[in-house]
Amino acid sequence: MIKHLIRKEFLQIRRNAFLPRLIILFPIVIMCVMPWVVSMEVKNIVVNIVDNDHSTRSQQLVHAIEASNYFIFHGLKPSYQTALAEIEKGEADIVLVIPQGYGKAREMAATGHPLPKENGGGSLLIAANAVNGTKGSMGSAYLSQIVMPQSAPTGATIVKSAIEATPESVAKTLTLYNKGQNYKLFMIPALLAIVMMLMTGFLPTLNIVGEKESGTIEQMNVTPVSKWAFILAKLIPYWLIALFVITVSLLLAWAVYGITCAGNVGLVYLLSMLLALFFSSFGLIISNYSDTMQQAIFVMWFFVVCIMLLSGLFTPTRSMPHWAYLTTYVNPMHYFIDAIRTVFIRGGDFSTIAHQVFALLGIGVVTACWAVRSYKKNG
Repeated sequence: MIKHLIRKEFLQIRRNAFLPRLIILFPIVIMCVMPWVVSMEVKNIVVNIVDNDHSTRSQQLVHAIEASNYFIFHGLKPSYQTALAEIEKGEADIVLVIPQGYGKAREMAATGHPLPKENGGGSLLIAANAVNGTKGSMGSAYLSQIVMPQSAPTGATIVKSAIEATPESVAKTLTLYNKGQNYKLFMIPALLAIVMMLMTGFLPTLNIVGEKESGTIEQMNVTPVSKWAFILAKLIPYWLIALFVITVSLLLAWAVYGITCAGNVGLVYLLSMLLALFFSSFGLIISNYSDTMQQAIFVMWFFVVCIMLLSGLFTPTRSMPHWAYLTTYVNPMHYFIDAIRTVFIRGGDFSTIAHQVFALLGIGVVTACWAVRSYKKNG
């Protein structure tokens, strides 16, 4: 009997003019477009420079900023007020003010003389537009990385520092994973989570409520089909869709970006199926309690946004307040993100993700049982 119910579900999906195209095109668009545009790296920062010194040292600093790939040099401005006015108009992001006597102060520092007290000892001023907090803070950090070497003393002071330095005092960075610092490698697991969440979450949400609106659910209610068989027949097609979507996504990651899973691909499929179990069951729960498709979509969207933002997909969960961090213990997306990044990037085995696997399995089973209990066969 379940075989015929599953066949009915696939016939309904195939007869829909939109769903087959969505199932095929959605993972292709997400995997081919999002890794290029979704990046935490900040570029094209428009910078205004106010050079009150007009020395050789200040010109070297201006040229160094102009040559950077992260900044768009917007020209030299006559005063700080003029440069700040362009920030207020949204025409610039950062202002760098080089004070009068900057070059002289650097030369004095190079020869070991104390810095002059006037003009702050040649101190530079960086003013950033913090309306976009990420762009403002990252832009200031990038600019500081250019300014500090240019402003460092030269000559005898540097030679003395180099002589006094020891191998133990030099900090070294050892990158164990993602040695090329390829941001796309970090994004691929996150995009897999988004694709799985939307494809196996929203489609089941519209399933039962769609049959309520069309009236076909009443025909199912008078049949001897059990609640377990009915819900299982609703879930299996979306698990198969999840297998298809994850396969397409992994193939695109390899073909387009040359990125492959560092660990066992079977663990990726295991995690994806457990996540699909939760979201497909959760979608059916919302569909069981909803009367219209509009209601189901809005309720599902509310939970999806909360689950996604509190999962650590975009920001570290340890940065959250303690009360918000407690929600991660019941958030299946958090376990999935943590586990799939461990397998995909670090090459972890089952023992390293056993905790996340059992947590996903437990949450998925509870949600599936809830989906069966919430279906009112004679409603």
